[in-house]
Amino acid sequence: MTTRDLDTTTPLTPVVAAAPVTRRRGFGRLAVIAAIAGPGLVAANAGNDAAGIATYASAGSQFAYGTLFFMVLVTIALVMVQEMAVRLGAHTGKGLGALIREQFSLRLTALAVFCLLLANTGLVVSEFAGIGAAFELLGVPKWAVIPPAAILLWSLVLFGSYRWAERIFLIMSLAFFAYPIAMILGHPHWAEVGKHLVVPHMEPSKDFILLAVALIGTTVSPYMQFYAAAGVVDRGAKPEDYKLIRADAVLGAVFACVISLTIIIATAAAIGGTGPLNSAAQAAEALKPVAGQNAELLFALGLIGASALAGAVVPLSASYAIGEAAGVERSVSRSFRDAPLFLGLFTAQIVLGAAVAMTPVDVIQLLIGTQVLQGLISPIVLVYLLVLTNRRSVLGTAANSPRYRIAATTVVVGVAGMSTILLVQTVLGWFGLS
Repeated sequence: MTTRDLDTTTPLTPVVAAAPVTRRRGFGRLAVIAAIAGPGLVAANAGNDAAGIATYASAGSQFAYGTLFFMVLVTIALVMVQEMAVRLGAHTGKGLGALIREQFSLRLTALAVFCLLLANTGLVVSEFAGIGAAFELLGVPKWAVIPPAAILLWSLVLFGSYRWAERIFLIMSLAFFAYPIAMILGHPHWAEVGKHLVVPHMEPSKDFILLAVALIGTTVSPYMQFYAAAGVVDRGAKPEDYKLIRADAVLGAVFACVISLTIIIATAAAIGGTGPLNSAAQAAEALKPVAGQNAELLFALGLIGASALAGAVVPLSASYAIGEAAGVERSVSRSFRDAPLFLGLFTAQIVLGAAVAMTPVDVIQLLIGTQVLQGLISPIVLVYLLVLTNRRSVLGTAANSPRYRIAATTVVVGVAGMSTILLVQTVLGWFGLS
């Protein structure tokens, strides 16, 4: 889903082309595949944003290859979660926000809305902090960049052609494709990489648990479930389109996590074992095998593109989901008079995010901290998703099978367990017991 898809006045394009894909040949088939993969690519790049890059890079610098197996588990979780979200959208024709409003009490709906708004506001802060950090690498102070960036993103969504801007942001964020190359050129210890990909590794330290929860939060981010379901609905998808929709969701999730793994491995090969990251410049070290002395420039370009893309998508998707849950007008084509809640929430998130990002805070710690918050909130949102996909009254025969229900429940319990451990450790720390 792109933000232009949220415009209900724009003719919706079905996900499936009129002619069967099996009859396509050559460039025609490639064009169909590219069209199908579009929303997944946007979601993947929005997920690998400033906070995501900081978290994955910190995992590599702090624990080297130690988090790789954990990331494999997180990849499986993301695939299942995104699949359930798009299945809801395809088979009900409704977004996650609307389904929660219909299926749960007012209090439980309010809880879901509050969690989503809290998580997304933290994400918006991290996106503007990422933009500021990127320009600081180029010698431009963040106070001179963040306010104009906020105004530009706000104007693009409300008045401009976001579809055009999105393409620019995507092209810029493609700089992060350098990480797979940097991983290879960095000559990591491949035996250790292979071992940590298949052998479980956990450390009882608070730092490891904190980073593990941050990895969950940045990979299985709560807004992505709302984003995925709403995207399917707004593209006019039908139940018969589900196979292609599922393929897009699964491939997008796997692609995002493969990039994440290469970031961890490349950073581990470059500065693994040196401890937590202290700056964006240190995070750029992993790209030196590819860009040499221009590593900071390459990192900055990718960070600007990814942060700008997510900086517009995240607050808009949150406003859309909350408007859906509240049952009010929600469209970027409407005026403030017609959609005051929808556009007011979007504007408030942009203003608050830019304002907090301007404060003199540790950018890396801010970025990772927002992902910890995401990780703590994720279990709550996942419970709603699990309950909805389990209900035959909602999905009929497309509801979770007994085996899928067990697997999905295991994922939710696992995510909740990690969050609970972190909370317990934090509370004990307040009393000097941890």
